Amino acid sequence: MAHLHLEPDEPLHVLVPSRAIGTAVEALSPRVRAHRVDAADGPPTGDAALARVWIPRGGGAPLPGDDFFRALPRLGLVQLLTAGAESFAGRLPEGVHLCNARGAHTPSTAEWAVAAALAAQRGLPFFVREQDAGRWSFGTHRSLVGARVLVVGAGDIGRAIGRMLSGFDVHLTYVARTARDGVRSTAELPGLLPDADVVILIVPVTDETRGMVDAGFLGAMQDGALLVNAARGVVVDTDALVAELATGRLRAALDVTDPEPLPAGHPLWSVPGLLLTPHVGGAVPATNARAAAAVVDQLARVLEGRPLENVVADY
Repeated sequence: MAHLHLEPDEPLHVLVPSRAIGTAVEALSPRVRAHRVDAADGPPTGDAALARVWIPRGGGAPLPGDDFFRALPRLGLVQLLTAGAESFAGRLPEGVHLCNARGAHTPSTAEWAVAAALAAQRGLPFFVREQDAGRWSFGTHRSLVGARVLVVGAGDIGRAIGRMLSGFDVHLTYVARTARDGVRSTAELPGLLPDADVVILIVPVTDETRGMVDAGFLGAMQDGALLVNAARGVVVDTDALVAELATGRLRAALDVTDPEPLPAGHPLWSVPGLLLTPHVGGAVPATNARAAAAVVDQLARVLEGRPLENVVADY
């Protein structure tokens, strides 16, 4: 089990991304000293260089250079505000624990996945465009009720998606890298995809999942099926998806893209059958409070000598 050891009564210096996080962690104990630091401004100096914990800001900020870490010789923990850790995993100095904020984004991301699937199935993007144009365009679209849904990713968020979908009487199948009770293996996807009306992606970024939704994956999906990506853009081969959407054979709802942010003029802006949101799946007011609570709980563990929670990897 991973620990961050402190000497008795040793101050716990923490690099924080915002005043709000700093206030929250300092309220935990007089031993906690918060230093508001933006890695883009350069290496920490003064008491900030005594930091044992760094809490990077969210939003996909790039990992700082080696000089940032060299200025932090006592750093022992990088505590993320997000569940996704692909920007940091395998890239931290030796001896630094990496932990995520598992659960902070779970309800909101699951909610987005269900909302996007429901909106796309019922044709709401089409009706919004028709409303903007002042047209009363009656039409019949698909339904989420009773649909056959594959949720690719059976972790915390995937399970929350399944619970939310239960009210729609869907025929739900979970898929993960390793088969287990109630979960099918990704090796079985070629046989599962042709029967799915909706495929929801909520996998972490790994060597196995990067680009897993390629031309073969998409080609195995039935005509008219919906792909929902609530994971990361790099899980999907963008060119292959554009090619399928351009034919009108498949539909998609994406909260993430590759590249991201999506540049002006990119084919995804105009391809038919696509509902696109700008990586806002976790962006609800309660998310920040849940992330802050995860940070405070982690620092309480450090102060009390308990094992760290939500350890992604140790390097």
